[in-house]
Amino acid sequence: MRAKSRRLFVLDTNVLMHDPTAIFRFAEHDIYLPMVVLEELDANKKGLSEAARNTRQASRFLDDLIRGVTKAQIDAGLPIPSARTDNHGKQPPAGRLYFQTRSLGSGLPDNLPGHGADNLILGQTLALQQEHPQTRVVLVSKDINLRIKAAVVGVHAEDYYNDKTMEDADVLYTGSARLSADFWEQHGRDMRSWKEAERTWYELSGPAVADWHVNEFVYEDSAAGIEALVRRMHDGAATLELVRDFRSDRHSVWGVTARNREQNFALNLLMDPEIDCVTILGPAGTGKTLLALAAGLVQTLERNRYAEIIMTRVTIPLGEDIGFLPGTEEEKMEPWMGALMDNLEVLTRSAEGGAWGRAATNDLLRNRIKIRSMNFMRGRTFLSRYIIVDEAQNLTPKQMKALITRAGPGSKLVALGNIAQIDTPYLTETTSGLTYVVNRFRGWQHSGHVTLLRGERSRLADYASEQL
Repeated sequence: MRAKSRRLFVLDTNVLMHDPTAIFRFAEHDIYLPMVVLEELDANKKGLSEAARNTRQASRFLDDLIRGVTKAQIDAGLPIPSARTDNHGKQPPAGRLYFQTRSLGSGLPDNLPGHGADNLILGQTLALQQEHPQTRVVLVSKDINLRIKAAVVGVHAEDYYNDKTMEDADVLYTGSARLSADFWEQHGRDMRSWKEAERTWYELSGPAVADWHVNEFVYEDSAAGIEALVRRMHDGAATLELVRDFRSDRHSVWGVTARNREQNFALNLLMDPEIDCVTILGPAGTGKTLLALAAGLVQTLERNRYAEIIMTRVTIPLGEDIGFLPGTEEEKMEPWMGALMDNLEVLTRSAEGGAWGRAATNDLLRNRIKIRSMNFMRGRTFLSRYIIVDEAQNLTPKQMKALITRAGPGSKLVALGNIAQIDTPYLTETTSGLTYVVNRFRGWQHSGHVTLLRGERSRLADYASEQL
């Protein structure tokens, strides 16, 4: 094994099933794979799930590393190519990959019964720790209970952190910033303002500008305060555009008006043809789906900006699975699309012609709104489509990338979710694909993000969100 300064990481199977590139993510440190991990990878390789695909990819990476090497080279540890390059385009030195090539004493205490895979991995880690006292041996696992057992028997264990885009979800980019009370005193001296096509623009510089991002909203927390969108950042100066006020009936979107500041910000992003990707976070009842659907209907049916609306979501049940669903792809997806039906009911409530008029309007809308399963997205390209991804917090970063790259020319993707309601195993607020996109797309001139704060569903829903 390596010198003291390097660490030896023992990987649990679920780490590779979660991120098949994990073996390349430990910089110059060494990795050890117990034989039981290879057995578990083999047992979980079949199927069409994301975990099965990741398992097969991890096996391919291992096969590439081991191809053409001798038994002596395996015993000495295989060099791992680095996943990153330095400023000169070269790969920095990485660690070595060690497979379990001989039997190691377990070393587990007698009060730890059973011979399951977790206990075998724990025993191997404990034996390595005793065999190499000068090396810091770390067990890396996504399994909380295994990490607890490791702490009990004296093994240092950690979660897999490499895919976390930030340390704390509470500091996630909100998409808006409040201006200080003395903002204009500090920034108004060299300010320039003008009008273009009924839009008001400002150009200013100052200390607060350095913390802004392109397509971030800035506002004054007062009734008559300014609300603007940062359009450009250049040479320490920012160009602001006053936002449209969708809170008035005159600027309603398919009969929907914004009920608070954040909803107004969201509609500005959703109605902007220059914004290709919009992410909206918020708890239940904040209006995410309603706003996205209303903006899509206006731009699809009235302005002909998009050919149709495509709505999809990951099919993870809240409780027990209800089993096999008969019918076509769209019919199978309908039970998962209750949010779409509920919001369509709100949007068609004021249709003229009574019940017959509402039914006719519903039929028209259903012809322009397609429900698609994420299971069949790979390889597709959507041209001039308005794509709504509901419950996006349940997507992994890899799934989110695969979905966003389906958007072709003229398409717009809207990702909605609440990172406090994640149902996917091994995903957290900091590793969710929605968090990943918010963090990676921040500052890009064709993307925008807003976090909705206030529930507008009902007083019962608002009280339940706060108290339960």
